Amino acid sequence: MIPPKIRSWLIDMDGVLVHEETAIPGADAFLARLGDLGMRFLVMTNNSIYTPRDLSARLRASGLDVPESAIWTSALATAQFLRLQRPGGSAFVIGESGLTTALHDAGYTLTERSPDYVVLGETRTYSFERVTRAIRLVSEGARFIATNPDPSGPTADGPVPATGAVASLISTATGVGPYFVGKPNPLMVRSALNALDAHSEVSGVIGDRMDTDVKSGLEAGMFTVLVLTGSTAADEVGRYPYRPSLVVDSVAELATLLR
Repeated sequence: MIPPKIRSWLIDMDGVLVHEETAIPGADAFLARLGDLGMRFLVMTNNSIYTPRDLSARLRASGLDVPESAIWTSALATAQFLRLQRPGGSAFVIGESGLTTALHDAGYTLTERSPDYVVLGETRTYSFERVTRAIRLVSEGARFIATNPDPSGPTADGPVPATGAVASLISTATGVGPYFVGKPNPLMVRSALNALDAHSEVSGVIGDRMDTDVKSGLEAGMFTVLVLTGSTAADEVGRYPYRPSLVVDSVAELATLLR
């Protein structure tokens, strides 16, 4: 059961609320239930391609009303991390507007010459030329940051290489591993909690992946819920050395357990 002290939620997006452009059955009722109970939430995603405004529009098109203020991405977490680590720094970026906008807003300058950081995010088309440039800059001493370690991402046509796979390519070529900011790094969860102004002891994480969502929530000391509408199947849960606090079929079932 869900402890009554849990009043805030960090909710993964893909596999929990939506599949591609389609809302998962019951997701709208679940969000409405949170509102009825006065529970606060953030949709927390490792996706760094889109800005919160973009994601809000995409969710609305799927029938889910989530304001941009209730969306937290690995791009935002990465920009916040860099702003705290090296204020007013510079970065060479491989990524889309979600990442570049977040870095600009954090006071960062984007450059291809002697940057403080190489920042790798997700993009629809990875350019071999830019990956080569990243390898040379890291070899020359730029610090290597990546938004998230996901090796692949889902599309309607099947999986495609994602940030983690390209990070491995750069690491193999340079011998330098990146610092991953996104899930399962609990830093991502803590930054989302700060954005929500919530405490880990009274908050929960809802996700579809044991190796990112559940792991990051556990390491942040939070109540964790695994839904079976995404990446992790029921028979796979027992293979991990840790368990979620609760396993449900979907957020539709979870809505019935909220009090």
